[in-house]
Amino acid sequence: MGGPIPLIAVYLTIWWTVLFAILPIGVQSRADAGLPNDGSDPGAPVDPKLKKKFITTTWVSAIVFALVWACVQYHWVHLPTIPTTFR
Repeated sequence: MGGPIPLIAVYLTIWWTVLFAILPIGVQSRADAGLPNDGSDPGAPVDPKLKKKFITTTWVSAIVFALVWACVQYHWVHLPTIPTTFR
């Protein structure tokens, strides 16, 4: 992995994947909480705690990214070589 742009792209891909894995953790829907239906979706979360989830996503993604970077940097996993010219 060379240069900052591919590293940022890999990190952002990992970040979004981890976000979608963390979003449903600890969520209580309006129906589960026993709140009356006021016209909103009964499956809507009562308190999604997005700030906490974004922070958690960021540090979990940093750990996963460090592991991916180490695997590639120290050649524990060999990525296929992409030719620089196409014929």
